[in-house]
Amino acid sequence: MVAKVEPFHAMAIGRLAYELAEGGRDVIHMEYGQPSTGAPAAAIAKAHEVLDSEPGGYWENIALLDRIARHYDDAYDVKVDREQVILTCGASPAFVLALTSLFEPGARVALARPGYVAYRNTLKTLYLEPVEVACGPAERYQITAAALDALDPVPDGLIVASPANPTGTIIAPGELAAIAEVCRRKGIRIVSDEIYHGLSYTQSAQSMLQYAPDAVVVNSFSKYYSMAGWRLGWLLVPPNLVGVARARMSNLFLTPSVLAQHAGLVAFDCREELEGHVEVYARNRELLLAALPRLGLQKIAPPDGAFYIYADVSHLTDDCLALCQQLLRDTGVATAPGIDFDPVDGHRFMRFSFAVSTPLVEEAIERMVPWFEERARVANAAAR
Repeated sequence: MVAKVEPFHAMAIGRLAYELAEGGRDVIHMEYGQPSTGAPAAAIAKAHEVLDSEPGGYWENIALLDRIARHYDDAYDVKVDREQVILTCGASPAFVLALTSLFEPGARVALARPGYVAYRNTLKTLYLEPVEVACGPAERYQITAAALDALDPVPDGLIVASPANPTGTIIAPGELAAIAEVCRRKGIRIVSDEIYHGLSYTQSAQSMLQYAPDAVVVNSFSKYYSMAGWRLGWLLVPPNLVGVARARMSNLFLTPSVLAQHAGLVAFDCREELEGHVEVYARNRELLLAALPRLGLQKIAPPDGAFYIYADVSHLTDDCLALCQQLLRDTGVATAPGIDFDPVDGHRFMRFSFAVSTPLVEEAIERMVPWFEERARVANAAAR
């Protein structure tokens, strides 16, 4: 028996974008949730040093484990032991470790819809059942304690993300505490995706560990640390799951890249450079928010963090994939279709990533404004 896993349509948009670029088109990549900036300069310098001096091998950087554990004390006032931190080859393997450490096949795991496409598909791949909870404007596109408490039967687990992909919304501290209380009362295990921590514009993101000490936390160097291609992340587990999770890591993935571990340790303390990246994203966010009326996009999720705008395009189409493909072919601007994030209502949405440089955001807006204006004119004429 093979699990049925849907495609990641944004990747197909990306392939088309690169094909067009190979043919000479000037393409702006706003389809992927990845920083356009590289790793911090000091981290790259460390990588060069290691390449010239060390052969590499299977290795876990104890200093990096210590630094990550200290980060939770510094950032969230949460005490963790370095043994609870497991270095992974990015956030995706960390999710596999988390889900297989917590749940047996057939377990039911709740998550918000819309949500990151790989949550749903990784659950299916591992023969776990996604329990998608519809979340709209009234809930700020985030799961709530009330919605979780109302689920019948009670799910075995919950995936929570704050800031979230594709919406960028952040769950307020009081709501996080309420979600943790429901999970504690009903025996629901929590997996918290905190990969976008550090990328906040309206309020700070809280760690679920502040409210649920037995939560399993996924994080990565891909977003805030601008190291997506280095494939380095971590999983933080409660003490009783350390042995279980480490056994899975060593058998399935061995260790992360030695080079990435050396660079990651240095990147942790390149705060001035990294905060400069956040300032760029904040400026890009402002530019897009100001441009949305010119694009005719009035209904969006609140982009509190991350680097996304999730916009309702139902006034233009009920086929967001075709819309994104045509936008790319006509303007060279690549975006992500909402069906990746919501298999029910996502056909009415699209996602813009503003993780590119500010000049590229400005250029994308100039290309998209006349295109969206023409689409709106055609749609209005057809509706008469």
